[in-house]
Formats: sequence, C-alpha cells, structure tokens
Amino acid sequence: MKNNQFAPIKDAYQLVQGAKIKGIKYEEVFEMGGYDPDKRGYTIYPFEDGIKFNDFSVIVSEKELMTHYVIEDLNVNMPVIEAAQEPSRLMQLGMAS
Repeated sequence: MKNNQFAPIKDAYQLVQGAKIKGIKYEEVFEMGGYDPDKRGYTIYPFEDGIKFNDFSVIVSEKELMTHYVIEDLNVNMPVIEAAQEPSRLMQLGMAS
C-alpha cells in the first residue's frame, strides 16, 4: 500500500476495529482489533495481501497510535455504488436468496 492511501490519525474515533494502520517509518500494515481496557491499549494484528494474521498481536496505546502510525484514508461519506444500482439479474429471476 502506498503512503498516499494513509493519513495522520487526528482523532481517537478513527481507531475502530478493522481499520488498516501502518507505522510512519515502516511499510508494515496492521489491522486494528478491539480496545483492551485492562491493558489500556488497542490490539493490532499484522495484515498482508488481504490476510489478517490472528496468531500474533501487539497491544499499542492510543497515544502511540496517534504519534507513530497513520490510518487508511477512507471517505465514509461517499455512497456505496453497488447499493444504488439496480437489482442483480438473479434477483430479477427470483433465484437469489
């Protein structure tokens, strides 16, 4: 993934489960897991070629995430094109469940 797809983390509300993040200095990409209140940090998992590796995880604090990581830049206000399109041919034939 290229740097232009990532933006600085400006707000903790961006830190949601499933978001893709990467270190500012490194090209490694991670997927956000949930927040662990006991450890006071977010669980992140290595992410490569569309695969999340659940066998290894790291706990990272919110402050460290906002300082040393960037998050995948997505426009959440952009409408989903597929939802606005006409029904699929299978739906028209009554074959989709």
